[in-house]
Amino acid sequence: MKIILKLLMPYKRQLSVSLTMKSIAALADLFLPWIIAYMIDVIIPDLKLQTNPSLLPLYLAGLTMVVIAFLGLYFNVAANRRAELIAALAAQKLRHDLFEKIENLSAHQVDQLTRPSLISRMTTDTYNVYRATAVMQRLGVRAPVLLFGGILMSLLLDPILTLVMIAMLPLILFIVYFTSKKGVPLYKKTQKKVDVLIRTLREYIVGARVVRALSMNAHEINRFDGANKDTVDAELKATITMSKINPMMRAVMNLGLVIVLVFGAYRVGLGVTEKGQIIAFVTYFTIILNAMMSITRVFVLSSRASASGERIFEVINMPNDIKDGYKAYKEDIQKPHIQFDNIHFSYNLKESNLENISFKLNKGQTLGIIGATGSGKTTIINLLMRFYDPSQGSIKIYGTDIRDLKQNEHRKRIGVVFQNDLIFADSIFGNIQFNREHITNKDIEVATQIAQADFIYDKEDQYETLMAQKGMNLSGGQKQRVLVARAVAGRPDIMVLDDASSALDYQTDLNMRNSLKQELKDTTMIIIAQRISSIKDSDLILLIDEGKIIDQGTHEQLMKTSALYQEIAEYQQGGDAL
Repeated sequence: MKIILKLLMPYKRQLSVSLTMKSIAALADLFLPWIIAYMIDVIIPDLKLQTNPSLLPLYLAGLTMVVIAFLGLYFNVAANRRAELIAALAAQKLRHDLFEKIENLSAHQVDQLTRPSLISRMTTDTYNVYRATAVMQRLGVRAPVLLFGGILMSLLLDPILTLVMIAMLPLILFIVYFTSKKGVPLYKKTQKKVDVLIRTLREYIVGARVVRALSMNAHEINRFDGANKDTVDAELKATITMSKINPMMRAVMNLGLVIVLVFGAYRVGLGVTEKGQIIAFVTYFTIILNAMMSITRVFVLSSRASASGERIFEVINMPNDIKDGYKAYKEDIQKPHIQFDNIHFSYNLKESNLENISFKLNKGQTLGIIGATGSGKTTIINLLMRFYDPSQGSIKIYGTDIRDLKQNEHRKRIGVVFQNDLIFADSIFGNIQFNREHITNKDIEVATQIAQADFIYDKEDQYETLMAQKGMNLSGGQKQRVLVARAVAGRPDIMVLDDASSALDYQTDLNMRNSLKQELKDTTMIIIAQRISSIKDSDLILLIDEGKIIDQGTHEQLMKTSALYQEIAEYQQGGDAL
């Protein structure tokens, strides 16, 4: 409830108009039974007593009912439309805030929350909050007005009968409170099961080709069915628990109605109560019953929204574990461009992923990193990009610790091609330019030439050719060349190629490296590769194994001093590292 009120606060003016209209519509509904009772108990008996009865009072009463009914309908519809608009705007703002927060989460926080859970929070959880926000506006005022207004009008008609009805309310409130208290934890559990379902689906979609290639379709179907069944079971348990409210409430209220009718008939027989009052009283009783059912629906939806809201605000209120720096990027060629000083790092804070990593690069130099899969090569890049902070040591750019630099300004000066980088469902031009307005058409053409991406000109629409999601209509080598062009187009101060030429043939790889060296002379390069041929011209080569630098030096030095480097060269090029 607090979460919904917090979301609605920015729209309090529009909300006040909507709630006023809802209140007027509810009051209109409350006056209709009273008019019916007045017609039965006053107007019709008067007509019977008149010699020449005039039906004008009856027509006026009927016309009044029609006007009130139409006013109630108009205000109700107008308020509902406004309520949906406010709920949609509130949900839009909530999604924006959540997405913005996700964008600012560190890689470690994303790992903790997991990507499927973040997707679930962005979609199903925000929708649950949206539904509750809309229903709260439609019924959150109307139902209480009808409830308390119905009780008040009943008191005016017959206080004794009303007391019988009011005696049922504490029992109903206890049922709603007790059931709702059990419902919130169940809905939380349901959303966690949805997280698992989304993760299973996401894994299958990403790995669909592998699943089919290994003929594991039946296994994946069973795995999905298991996750699907767990989600359904959790949903059913929560729904069944919360659905008990309505029948229990209806049983209590119907019991109260039976008692009221028995007492009402007795009082009519005594002449204490009029027939029209009994009809109106039964109508008010029905209104009160429906209002209670509406309040129950609000409680059910708010219970689910409460569980979803807690998950959403767990992310939004999560403190950033990587604090943004305050210093501007300042070039000083008298100092090393990049310096890693005794870096230690662990992803899970238990097992060490990097130990004592130290090296220096001056502006325009090239660093090559080679090592076995899982040795920590990409982790070095993650730390340089400041996706994670080292647990020990410092990383400096021109002598300034990157923890003191503004993150966006630091990253803007780095062009990077990750190991599993992404092609977006956009044109080739859009993928290379990537909404960076300072990049001109000339920059893109030059970047295309450097990346050896001449295949673009062979396509019918050239740069306007639309890419499928993840670049499924490109070969592996074509994707890598588009990604290199994207990184080069921004003319970065630091260029990072993380296994960016693994799908290229040797000649294309050589041509691209020569173009990079010629066109980006002042750019400091970091090349991660599995092939010695891709890094042999580097000013410094690091041989990494199990998070440690085993050997370092130039290609020529390592060929003389490092047995492991020599062994790699022997396997790859038969001992000839040319």
